[in-house]
Amino acid sequence: MYDGRAISAARAEIPNAGGYLCGRQRWLLSPTATSQAVTHAIDLKKSLFLLLAAFLAVSALAQKKGRSLERPKLVVGVVVDQMRYDYLYRYWEKYGDGGFKRLLGEGFSYENTHYNYVPTYTGPGHASIYTGTTPSVHGIVGNNWYVREAGRATYVTEDKTVQSVGGTVEAGQMSPRHMLTSTITDELRLATNFQAKVIGVSVKDRGSILPAGHSATGAYWYDGVNGAFITSTFYQNSLPEWVKQFNSRNLPAQYLDKPWNTLLPIAQYTESSADDVPWESAFRGEAKPVFPHDLPRLSATAPAQTQATLQAAGEKPPVAAARNLDLIRSTPFGNSLSLDFAIEAIRAEQLGQRGVTDFLALSFSSPDYVGHQFGPNSIEAQDTYLRLDQEIKRLLDYLDKTVGRGNALVFLSADHGAAHSPDFLRSHRIPAGSVGPRIMRDSLQRELVRRHGAGNWVLAYDNQQVYLNRPLVAQRKQNLRQFQDEVADIMLNFAGVTRAITADDLQKSHWESGMLMYLENGYFPKRSGDVMVVLEPGWLESYAYPVNKGTTHGSASNYDTHVPLVFWGWHVRPGESRAPVTIIDIAPTLASWLHIQEPDGCTGKPLVEVLR
Repeated sequence: MYDGRAISAARAEIPNAGGYLCGRQRWLLSPTATSQAVTHAIDLKKSLFLLLAAFLAVSALAQKKGRSLERPKLVVGVVVDQMRYDYLYRYWEKYGDGGFKRLLGEGFSYENTHYNYVPTYTGPGHASIYTGTTPSVHGIVGNNWYVREAGRATYVTEDKTVQSVGGTVEAGQMSPRHMLTSTITDELRLATNFQAKVIGVSVKDRGSILPAGHSATGAYWYDGVNGAFITSTFYQNSLPEWVKQFNSRNLPAQYLDKPWNTLLPIAQYTESSADDVPWESAFRGEAKPVFPHDLPRLSATAPAQTQATLQAAGEKPPVAAARNLDLIRSTPFGNSLSLDFAIEAIRAEQLGQRGVTDFLALSFSSPDYVGHQFGPNSIEAQDTYLRLDQEIKRLLDYLDKTVGRGNALVFLSADHGAAHSPDFLRSHRIPAGSVGPRIMRDSLQRELVRRHGAGNWVLAYDNQQVYLNRPLVAQRKQNLRQFQDEVADIMLNFAGVTRAITADDLQKSHWESGMLMYLENGYFPKRSGDVMVVLEPGWLESYAYPVNKGTTHGSASNYDTHVPLVFWGWHVRPGESRAPVTIIDIAPTLASWLHIQEPDGCTGKPLVEVLR
């Protein structure tokens, strides 16, 4: 049997479909021949459709790209240090219309963005955002780590081969040399034959240096001793004139000349805890951690450490050193100062105004200092975000004015989140606790001495990792793998420890999900420890243990891994996605947008929803 309607349709589509002329002979279609004709007609229609679709796609792409390749004039990467995802909405009713609300209303938000490794610290966070990969590849395993060959810990951006430019020796000997892969900012420089300018700005050195990459035009960070933005000879031998002029304005002192009062009447801070609670830490010189904070008095005298730093370096103390200008880091005005400098960088370097795509990497670090000191439920934290909301508005308005509305591509994210203060959680009957890293290290050392005799068995305990004295283990004819297993078993006896995984396990296995995946992604054999420790949710490390003040971060729990991710501006259509994505997807997404190569160690994937 065959379908007469299909035959009629086929005849309508194919000339002379009622039969086939061969020479002067014509034969009528049999059912078999008719079926073949129908199939041929359908295949022909499909081919024509695909050809037309391909033609239209190429035409659309050609129109989109035009005769010259379209790129944004300026890319601005905004990283808010210690910004939990819920901060986007927790203070929503208090935000203005031009900051976070504008980003979310006009931009595209990935609501389910997480870090996919531990430890979740500032150094690894910034490196992972800009390299598009995890510490297992880029090598930044913490803010510091133990170096076995040197017998000491090293800082993430420490570099004694370079010299300070514009600041004290200790603050300026910094570079990205420890980061082992390229960044998206490096790739932009390479793709434009170094015509693109890349500038990094933050009050933290690591918040500027790691995002700016290895080939940056400039990376600038804040020296709290002399109250100036500085750099190192890794980038340039002297500060540009515009930086010198900016520093001469002495803005840090001006910000610290006024008390820190709440932006709104304090009674309106209903999203936060009471002002005076035992789990917050006061500024040195304050009796209680409450508003108003008398910044003029608190900053009136430089701390002894500042004077000692200058004296040890043989430097003449600048006038600014008479005050504690480092205090600005721990106030919302550190964000204001950072944006002041970033705006001056855009103006002086003509970023986004030179006919080539430039990149500004801006990190707001003060929320991290405030969070560590007061905790995420504090009025201080809320006030910091209400004021940051105003700074975001100032940034977006300035971009509209100088680069042109729709010509800048902005993304906003965070380098990690933060845990609630354990005492705050326990006050509401929610499980939580803290451990003392030094106590854990010393207790482990004593237990190993009891079992195996005298010796310095534990070289360090850092980033929730145990570094063993491997030469001593070998000297005592112990099997390293078995010794690591023994240490892991011992660590499980500490309160708050839920897992302990050996380096050998991480090197010989592979996990696609779960806690072991987080550990594997954060493990770099030459820099990581012998045993990795995982704490229970709600537990954190307290260096003042048993006292718990403020908060910290570093775990694989959601409060540390879940962060905002919002794209705004150039070719971004408003929307949101709740699909699970990771922080390492930012760099390849930018690479796809800019039509450049991904960073050389990139393992993330482009986010297709925002690219459509």
